Amino acid sequence: MEHPRLTDTSARRLVIVVRADPVICGHSGEARNLAEAALVRGFTEVRIVTWPIDRLVETGLPLKPLDGIAPYSDGIVVERPEAVGDYKVPDGRYLSGLTGRLVELFTDGVPTLAISLYLSPHTIAVTDAVRAAELTGLPVKVTTIAEAVGSDVTNVVRSCVEQNRFGAAAHVLSSYLASDVPVAVSDYTRRLIIESAAAIDARHGTHFAAQCTERVAISYPAINTAEFLDPDPAEVTSRLALRGLTPGSYVLFLSRLAHAKGVDDLIDGFAGSPGCAGLKLVIAGNGPEAQFLRDYAAASPVADRIVFLDDVDDDERAPLMAGCAAFVLPTKPRPEFVETFGIALVEKMLAGGGPVITTETGGVGEAVGDTAMIVPVDDPGAIAAALDEVMAMPADARAELARRARDYAMQFDRAFVLDRLLGRLEQPEVRELSVA
Repeated sequence: MEHPRLTDTSARRLVIVVRADPVICGHSGEARNLAEAALVRGFTEVRIVTWPIDRLVETGLPLKPLDGIAPYSDGIVVERPEAVGDYKVPDGRYLSGLTGRLVELFTDGVPTLAISLYLSPHTIAVTDAVRAAELTGLPVKVTTIAEAVGSDVTNVVRSCVEQNRFGAAAHVLSSYLASDVPVAVSDYTRRLIIESAAAIDARHGTHFAAQCTERVAISYPAINTAEFLDPDPAEVTSRLALRGLTPGSYVLFLSRLAHAKGVDDLIDGFAGSPGCAGLKLVIAGNGPEAQFLRDYAAASPVADRIVFLDDVDDDERAPLMAGCAAFVLPTKPRPEFVETFGIALVEKMLAGGGPVITTETGGVGEAVGDTAMIVPVDDPGAIAAALDEVMAMPADARAELARRARDYAMQFDRAFVLDRLLGRLEQPEVRELSVA
């Protein structure tokens, strides 16, 4: 039986499997950016396959306010498949729904590129769906790209190594390597994958590390540079006024509120900075440490100058960044999380505003190059000194630093990133999807 879609020879689909909006996560934003870029790169159909919102709420993931999410462009469909089965299936019901929907998309004959962000569970779902689709006997024209974002390695693969759970680690790595194009979001992430695979090989006699070394390439996160470049000064001033702020009157942190982000060190560093005596500290975001950090800030000697914003929408990010006197992300390595790139840092570099102060943790150095002020981890005193240096910096020096930061950040534009990914599909061993 011929599938009705087979007669449409011009159809070309992109499917992205990810924890998409409303999750506060740089790689959820990356899914949007890849989808938007695909619309102008010849894809006739773009779908983001993700999780029902009520399920995301149940997980405790930090979520954006639903009414603050910018709409996707026409031509992008967000699917949130419902669970399969009832209470008699203890777990995996939502994963079954997501994987089942992928099988349906992979068996209708439309040439499809499937990109998964996060190895577990998204790459696993894609790999299982491709296998199931091929077993149906229906036409399958699917090419797969699997992107390891880093936390999926630190949170899953590395913990499997530490706990000697060989089967789970093998499941993740074999699904990753079953992809046509496996990539990592930074060189740091790539090395982390290889190191974890080598540890598994040494213990169990497998050969994952050699395969990862040979096949895993780097694909930096896709960022919508146009969203942050050259914000209108009048718009910045008016948006800040709604928050009781003025340009240059505050130091900004904008990311997830988690212990690994170093917000407690920033609070202490801000309190210890004479140069910030007349400024506010704006902490924008949400996350598992939100209440702890509010309590911590309340006990600070500068509590009256610390402002928390947990309702920042997509349109407000660029104005907040552009108007800050300095942007500080003192991220630090933790067993549960290491900053494998630093998307918020790049967004800030594009938006302008004051200098970036951060640590050289994980892949942060790849995100900022030589355009940021680097401080040691767990060092509020160093943060205070960096803030003092920033506040004393001449205007022309600040402008030159901002220019270099913007120029460096342009390499992460979403169109460039997608083009490089599509270019990898032109290698001789991967010819299922036409990219002409």
